[in-house]
Amino acid sequence: MTVKLFDSELKVMDVLWRDGDRTAKEIAGILREEIGWNTNTTYTVIKKCVAKGAIRRSEPGFQCHALISKTEVQAAETEALIGKLFDGSPDLLFASLLDSRRLSAEQLERLRKLVAAVEREPRL
Repeated sequence: MTVKLFDSELKVMDVLWRDGDRTAKEIAGILREEIGWNTNTTYTVIKKCVAKGAIRRSEPGFQCHALISKTEVQAAETEALIGKLFDGSPDLLFASLLDSRRLSAEQLERLRKLVAAVEREPRL
């Protein structure tokens, strides 16, 4: 399932991904502490996520359950970014990351290991 989530919706989803199922009231309390949202803002954003099919609401207590995983959202957002800014070419994104020179030696080593692992995978 591909659902486009806005930054505010991602904040609500992050709570569910991190903490598991929560009531709307619990989510509102968490987001009040973390980013200063009022309860009405949180409830409005939760309702938008429900309308998009990202959250299932159940009773009692307006229990919220994430219907999409963080991995699914990351994959969809990565595809959109690559399509929008890198002409659909993942290697151009990779080259941009390397050209930025913002990667630490540790990050570069992790990337090397990821590439090596992909190279070892059998191709279909």
